[in-house]
Amino acid sequence: MNQTLTEADAELKARHRTMWAWGDYPRIAHDVVGPLGPVLVAAAGIGAGQRVLDVAAGSGNAAIPAARTGAEVVASDLTPELVAAGERVAADEGLALTWQVADAEALPFADADFDAVVSCIGVMFAPHHQAAADELVRVCRPGGTIGVLSWTPGGFIGEMFATMKPYAAPPPAGVQPPPLWGAADHVAGLLGDRAEVVEARAGLLEVGGFATPESFREYFKAWYGPTIGVYRQLADDPQRAAALDRELDDLARRHQAPDGSMGWEYLVLTARRS
Repeated sequence: MNQTLTEADAELKARHRTMWAWGDYPRIAHDVVGPLGPVLVAAAGIGAGQRVLDVAAGSGNAAIPAARTGAEVVASDLTPELVAAGERVAADEGLALTWQVADAEALPFADADFDAVVSCIGVMFAPHHQAAADELVRVCRPGGTIGVLSWTPGGFIGEMFATMKPYAAPPPAGVQPPPLWGAADHVAGLLGDRAEVVEARAGLLEVGGFATPESFREYFKAWYGPTIGVYRQLADDPQRAAALDRELDDLARRHQAPDGSMGWEYLVLTARRS
C-alpha cells in the first residue's frame, strides 16, 4: 500500500471527497451513465466465483453488475456518501457486496488479493495517475484482469473538463487531467511491463433526456460534483459564471443531434497482470 501522503495531498483528497458528495452522483449514475458498468463487467470477463475489486466505485455502477454475475465483489470509494448510496442500491436488489471507504492511491488490500480489479469512470479522477495505477496492479493477482473504462480526452466529457478548466483554480503540482485515462497509450505506460494490454477500444454512450443545451448544463450544475465545484469558485464573479454557461451550452449544442441525443466517447481497456 502506498502510504506516502503529504499535507497537500491530504488536503486535496479531502476536497475531492467533499466534491463528490455534492449534488447527487447516484442520480447521474442512474439517469445517464448506468449502461457503462455492464460494458466494463463484460469486457473484463467477470463471472461467478471470481473475487473482484471495484476501485473508485461511486454508488456501484460496475460493482453491482459484477455482483449480479455471482462474483464476490468489494466496492471501494473515497467518498463515504457514495459508499452509503451504493449499499442502499445493492440492498434493494438483495445483492451481497462488501463496501469500503478507501483511497484509490493507497488501497487497504493485500498484494494479489483479487482475480479482477476494475474501475468505471472512477480511478481516472485520482489525482496521481501512476500511484493509482500502481495500486490497481498491486492488488491484482498474477494472471488476473485489470479493467478500466474512462472518458476520452477528445470525447464530450473530456471536452467538458477542458471547457471548465480555465474557470477553476489550478490544481496542485503533479495532478494530471482525468481524461488522460481515456488514452490507451497513457494507460499502457502507467501499467508498464507489469500487465499486458489485451484490448483497448473506444465506445459511445448514447445519452438522451436533454432537450436543449441549457437543460444539460442546468442538470450538471445541479447534480455533478466537479461542475458544482467550478461554479462555487465563481460565486463572486457572475460575469465569468455566465461566460461558462455560454461555453457549456455551445459544447452541448455542437454534440447534440436534432433529437437532442448525444454520444459520449469512452475507452474501455483490459489488461492481464504479469
